[in-house]
Parts: sequence; structure tokens; C-alpha cells
Amino acid sequence: MRFSLVLLVAFAAAAAANEEILPSLRGMQAIRIMADTEEKLNLVKSYEGVPGFDFIKLTANLQEPVNVLVTAEQATFFKSVLERNEIDYNVYVNNVLEKVEEEKIAMELARNLPPLEKFAGRSFTFTSFPRYNVIVSYLQDIVKSYSNVATLLDIGTSYEGRTIYAIKISSGSNNPAILIDAGIHAREWAAPVTSLYVINELVENPDLYANVDWYIIPTLNPDGYEYTFTTYRLWRKTRSVTAGSTCLGVDGNRNFELQWMLTGASSSPCSDTYAGKAPFSEVETQALRNFVLANKDSIKLYLTYHSYGNYILYPWGYTSDLPDDEPELRSLAEAADDAIASLYGTRYTIGSSTNVLYAAAGGSDDWVKGIGGVELSYTIELPGGGWFGFDLPASRIIPVGAETFESIKVFGKYIAQKFGSTRN
Repeated sequence: MRFSLVLLVAFAAAAAANEEILPSLRGMQAIRIMADTEEKLNLVKSYEGVPGFDFIKLTANLQEPVNVLVTAEQATFFKSVLERNEIDYNVYVNNVLEKVEEEKIAMELARNLPPLEKFAGRSFTFTSFPRYNVIVSYLQDIVKSYSNVATLLDIGTSYEGRTIYAIKISSGSNNPAILIDAGIHAREWAAPVTSLYVINELVENPDLYANVDWYIIPTLNPDGYEYTFTTYRLWRKTRSVTAGSTCLGVDGNRNFELQWMLTGASSSPCSDTYAGKAPFSEVETQALRNFVLANKDSIKLYLTYHSYGNYILYPWGYTSDLPDDEPELRSLAEAADDAIASLYGTRYTIGSSTNVLYAAAGGSDDWVKGIGGVELSYTIELPGGGWFGFDLPASRIIPVGAETFESIKVFGKYIAQKFGSTRN
């Protein structure tokens, strides 16, 4: 009996030693910082990757704030650093846990709201943010209802065994294609639901798929996405195991091969920007890579949806140098921005990732353009909201989806006109 008890204690200690430790949301503060000089901004950014700090909004623009979540253990110290260096800040959330709990309650209430008439009868009605199984059911519903134009594709399997789905919307002709993905960062709930809204509108607009094929991957990181609902709202990475570390997951948007680990990525498995042990170490990024390469002759434009911040970004993320076709990239982005603004006046900041936001190598948009061969490649940072940015209120799902779809019309028309039909 004593021997069994000793073994039990030993196993428990071993399990505890290997248990993943997540930053506590209790007492975590959201701090908005205005650094008015490069020196001050660099000081603030020096805490990126330090345990207890989660930079949820970084920028290269001194006129825009930096938003960071700081654990209760680090908050007093960090605010003293800001004060000593005369860096302006304000605490806009005193306890992130309270806001996460409020979001859960709001979600439950939103799920019971009656849908708009246009969504009646759908398995998902855009009143709240969908779990992974709801996304899958919705895609199956679309394919069943629009079997003449919609096809469900299995493009890979996540680390935990979830299917990564793409939906193809096509008239059946051999047309140039647009690829959209969302949800590579788990906590960015606005991205997957916006991609579902785009799907919903595309199948109802034959003129948009008559001359362009559409591939849409609503959640590229299903494991991480599901984890944000079940366990930890602010989770960002995949859920893969790293040998020798109790910290799980890789930042999928630092895991692509082009200039991997050059800048803006971490080699620490515990960092939110951990780039992985090697390029394409993650089955999720492999799935996107393989899909792009298999369809590189037809894909002419790539959009990856993220949140938050209202940005339309194009390569490069690893250097401040601009691609040769930057004028075309900017012109098309400006047209998309005008279309978005036509609905509710929402405006986006446009430019290359490094020059407008921050340098970060290993992103999907850089790889898709630089190696995947898709010249027109964009990261769309959708609007934020709520208290800490990623918590877009459910009431804004449809407005954000609707204005985003206005930009989809612009992208679709441009590809149809530039490349025409490639049918034999």
C-alpha cells in the first residue's frame, strides 16, 4: 500500500512538472501606450517575448498606440518603467478575466437572438461566434444547399486530428482563383466568422463566381481555435507538443519558409511568436503550403484574415524593401478600402507589413507571394472591438462581414478582368 502511494505521488509530481502553465487572466491588465519617440517605442517593444507580456497591438507608427496585456505579477513593475521613462499610458482594462467572463455571458445571450430573415434556416445565423463543429456543420449545409457551385475539400488534418476544410465556390469552369484563409491565430474570432459571411454571400451572387473560382479555408488552426472556447480565451498558437518543453504550440504565421526566423519571431517555445523548430513544422501550415502549390497555376490572389486593427497589408514582412509590383498592390488595396468605407465609413491603413505595422518573418502572405507564386497577396487585419481588441461584440459580426464583402467584390472583379477565364 505504501509503495502504491509513493508511486501515485511520483506520477502526480511528474504530471505537474509537465503541465502547461498559462498566464492567469485574473488581475491581468490591458495597457494602452503612446510612445512618442523611437527610443521609447523600442523600450516598450523590448518586453515582447518576456513572460507576463502579451503585445496584442504593435505598430511602427508613433501616432498610434501600442496595446499590451500584462499579468498581475508584472503590471506594477511595468507601469513604473513607463513612468520613469515618461511614457504615456492608460490602463483600459483592470481585470481581463472579468471581461472574458462578460464575453461568455454575452455570447450565450446572442445565441438565442432571432436571426435576420436572410439567414433563417441556416445551421449558423451569425448572431454569435461559432465553435469548430458549428463551422463544419455550416460548410456542409452550404454544400448541400448549393451543390451545383459549392464543394467541400479536405486539405489536411490538425495536430489533434481535426479536419482542415476548404470550400470551393465555382461555376465549374477553369477560372482564375482567389484563396482566402482565416483563423491561423486562434484567438482572432472575427476572422473565421467573417470568412463564413463571405461564403454565405458568394453563393448568393453568381456574377462573382461566374469568372472566378473561390477557395475559402475558414479555420486553418482548428485546435487552437477550439481551445480558446474551452480553456484559454487568449490562446494564439497551434496546439502541437515541442520536445523538451511544457509550453505548447507554434505561431503558424511565423512558420512559413521564406526568411524564416529572420526577424519578429522567437525561438522560445513559450513565446506567442515561437516560429517552431523548423519551417513548416506544423501540419496546419503544411496543409496551406500543399494546397497553394497544388493550385498555384490558378490562384491569382491570396487573402489571409486576421484581427485586429483595420489594416490591409502586403509583403514584405521580413524587410522594409518593397516588392516590384508595390504600386499594383497598393492601388488594389485602396480600391478595396474605398469599397469597405462605402458601407459604414470604416477605413483601413494600407502598406507593407514591415513599414506600417512591424517586421515579422515567416508569414503566410510573404511565402504565398515569394515562393507560392501568387503575386497579389494580402493580410487583412479586421476591425477590433470590445475591451481588449479580439473580443469583437457579436452585434458587429454582420456589419464587419457586410463591409468586408464589399472588398471581396472589388478583388473578384479585378481578378476576373486582369486574368479573364483560363478555360481551355
